[in-house]
Amino acid sequence: MKVAIVGKGGVGKTTLAAALARWLAGLGRPVVAVDADPDGNLGAALGVSADALPQPIAGMRELVLERTEARDEGAGLIFKMNPRVDDLPSRFAVAVGGVKLLVLGTVETGGKGCMCPEGAVLKALMQHLLLWVPDDVILDMEAGLEHMGRASARGVDALIAVVEPGMRSIQTAHRVRTLAGDIGVRRTMVVANRVRHAQELERIEQAVAGQQILGVLPFCAELARADLEGRSADVDAPDFTAAVGRIAQALQEEFDGRQGAKG
Repeated sequence: MKVAIVGKGGVGKTTLAAALARWLAGLGRPVVAVDADPDGNLGAALGVSADALPQPIAGMRELVLERTEARDEGAGLIFKMNPRVDDLPSRFAVAVGGVKLLVLGTVETGGKGCMCPEGAVLKALMQHLLLWVPDDVILDMEAGLEHMGRASARGVDALIAVVEPGMRSIQTAHRVRTLAGDIGVRRTMVVANRVRHAQELERIEQAVAGQQILGVLPFCAELARADLEGRSADVDAPDFTAAVGRIAQALQEEFDGRQGAKG
């Protein structure tokens, strides 16, 4: 299963991505967790210490130049748009708790945009992960909707928009659903996070009418602190853990049903 976790900044995307990756790995499934957020902290949420974090792929200048056959100087930059990337996950991912963590990084030089050697490598690597790697792939996407415009999530089986009580995150979820169709992703779902009581869930259900709610994550003060501090999401929160399990099971049932329908 290839799933991208999206949504407005601060809604708990990284916490869900880390928890879902851990849950699937706990079932003995091979899982690749991809930090595709330029300001992400998926490694910390998974419990990777700062000194053990993998180097962002986009920051490996020599590797990028080698794979794209680009020069590091001179005008009229020419480079390969389809560089070889199949060996990168095994070379640069870090294993933690049965999960392989890969950090993509971002193009940091002003004015480059995504039409540059770094962008070509990231795009090719993303497509390799989504189309050719047999493992479960959980993508922690950048906040907002810019990645949708760049079609970074093309090839995923589903987009999961994380929302919380409040209309701003729900408006983002509606936009995600609209833009998903533009890049060929037909399956979008919603996870309600930090829900304190039934009335909040009812308001969310009304606001996202027409979209499938995959599951509900309860508000947990300990997890909220961990999220704010960039610490591991693997804390003693049984209600949260049980809710993640239900979401993972519902997700698997969705994919099993889809495969059955194709058969």
